[in-house]
Amino acid sequence: MQVTETLSDGLKREFKVVVPLSDLAARLDSKLAEMKDRVQLKGFRPGKVPVTHIKKVYGKSVMAETIETVVREANAKIITDNNLKLAMEPKVNLPENQEEIEKIISGSSDLSYTVALEVLPKITLADFKTISLERPVADVSDEEVDETLNRLASQSRPFHPKAEDAAVENDDKVTISFTGKLDGVPFEGGTGEDIGVNVGSKTFIPGFEEQLIGMKAGENRIITVRFPNNYLSEQLAGKEATFDVTAKSIEAPGTVELNDDLAKQAGMETLDKLKEAIREQLTKNHTAASRSKLKRQLLDKLDALHKFDPPPSMLEEEFNAVWSQVTGDLDSKNRTFADEGTTEEKAREDYRKIADRRVRLGLVLAEIGEKNQIKVADEELSRAVVDQARQHPGQEQQVWDYYRKNPQAMGQLRAPLFEEKVVDFISELATVTEKKVSREDLFKQDDDQPAA
Repeated sequence: MQVTETLSDGLKREFKVVVPLSDLAARLDSKLAEMKDRVQLKGFRPGKVPVTHIKKVYGKSVMAETIETVVREANAKIITDNNLKLAMEPKVNLPENQEEIEKIISGSSDLSYTVALEVLPKITLADFKTISLERPVADVSDEEVDETLNRLASQSRPFHPKAEDAAVENDDKVTISFTGKLDGVPFEGGTGEDIGVNVGSKTFIPGFEEQLIGMKAGENRIITVRFPNNYLSEQLAGKEATFDVTAKSIEAPGTVELNDDLAKQAGMETLDKLKEAIREQLTKNHTAASRSKLKRQLLDKLDALHKFDPPPSMLEEEFNAVWSQVTGDLDSKNRTFADEGTTEEKAREDYRKIADRRVRLGLVLAEIGEKNQIKVADEELSRAVVDQARQHPGQEQQVWDYYRKNPQAMGQLRAPLFEEKVVDFISELATVTEKKVSREDLFKQDDDQPAA
């Protein structure tokens, strides 16, 4: 086999490979000989079929399999011999001329093909001990605990009937019956009887609940709404529909006493125990938000310290994924780039920068993990699968089987676990100081910063 490098341009490589006819013939004869004892052909006893006859019957198909094997082995050897790390699967260009193909398959010509490769860039890692980070922290205040407790009480509040001539107000609970129509024709799944609606909860189609305000018990009203573009039903997505609505009864929210009875409804023994549980959960939320902010700082530092051109194929794939999400979100909200204060051209430029950052950071984190032997243990991955299963009560076994049989899905679980371990590794080497901030600043979204 003769291998010649024909292109070395940036991250692109190309090789021409020539496999002599003699090598192909030897492999073919070896495979045919292996088949001799297995092949059963009419007119011959098992194991007595002449190799020449087997070649006549199966020669072309076996040669095709042989070529596939030779190409795979040759590509692997090129990668190993040249110590290449690939950014994409090798792109093999076999002869396209039908006459030439026939000669190779029939065993009368050398195999000659080219293989194009795109390799990963060599990354020089920064000295992580030079990185300084601030970890924002905010104490959980009694006020925050009380706010959460009041929200919980609000969700548990009772409702009582309003006066007969009273109208629906925000926060009221309305029992309604309705018939949904598209172009005046009722649609499947659009009818409901004695359905409770908490006005202001935003659990119905956008704009539906607001149009119930002002109705009285026994009143009929036609409500017009537009289904979101990303609505699950293709029949309804993006369509305008009308609903013939009848208000059956109206109830106003009552109040809930903050006492041990409320705590018992929440599964706690006393109100103090409930407050402790709330404080514990809020502390976890603060810790998670603090970590998220620290991670963002760290990724920003890594981005600034590692500038290089990412593999074009990886960049294009990431950009296409980002762009598809962006345009999908706009469509679901019936908005345009002009509504967002930009143009499609400018948006493409901005999101390509985001894709570039993501690809580079992904490669940097992978390099750090490889250089420092950071791995996700099987038991860590198993715990992640269990956590996923717990989110689907009654379907735990199906979830477990799905991940066990789906390597790609398992990889999607492994990736964030690996990233968090690398972040922890760098954070331990960096200089990290704590900075007291307000709760508002801790949970403030960094909308002006690019996605990690």
